[in-house]
Amino acid sequence: MHLSLASLAKPILYGYFRSSCSWRVRIAFALKGIEYDQVPVNLIQDGGQQHTKQFESVNPMKQVPAVKIDGITLCQSLAVIQYIDETRPGPRLLPADPKTRAQVRMISDLIASGIQPVQNLSVLQKKGSEKEQWAQHFINQGFQALEPILKQTAGKYCVGDEISMADTCLVPQVYNAERFKVDLEQFPTIKRLNQTLLEMEAFKVSHPSRQPDTPPELLA
Repeated sequence: MHLSLASLAKPILYGYFRSSCSWRVRIAFALKGIEYDQVPVNLIQDGGQQHTKQFESVNPMKQVPAVKIDGITLCQSLAVIQYIDETRPGPRLLPADPKTRAQVRMISDLIASGIQPVQNLSVLQKKGSEKEQWAQHFINQGFQALEPILKQTAGKYCVGDEISMADTCLVPQVYNAERFKVDLEQFPTIKRLNQTLLEMEAFKVSHPSRQPDTPPELLA
């Protein structure tokens, strides 16, 4: 009964409007049509609200996102996405076919583990005035690997013609690339996929420019 009651409650997303990891989860919720509540965690204000004792009790890693759902708390965006894919109806974000599913996981991990962490806020804060060059270098390096992979796997979306977890990872990473002035013309497949995905409502409503904690000057 406890789990049944917990499953009736809206999930709660602890996130930050410009966090790419939080955005992945917002996209997945939108694709699945899942209503949820947001608790903003400002990663900059007051030295970073993720470092407060209150948030540490939610996520000991002091990172966003964290999601309270079905009576449990999950941190790590891909774990959240895979959980809601396994427990909620709607479009499958992990394909049934093992080979295709492996490709989706490969691309997701390449972005979430291989590219994004080295240009995360906590890393960039250590680089000071060199942060833009640092981010450009590692995003370029990652995209040079991702582009030929996507040339092989992509159809309309990252893997074939069905939306997947890989797409939820790609768009936030391209947003970061644009922030750090990476030249996307050298990555035509990545650019094409990103443009296609941004036309979808799930990617529009979850965009950093449309969140409750988006600063007024960045609202769309």
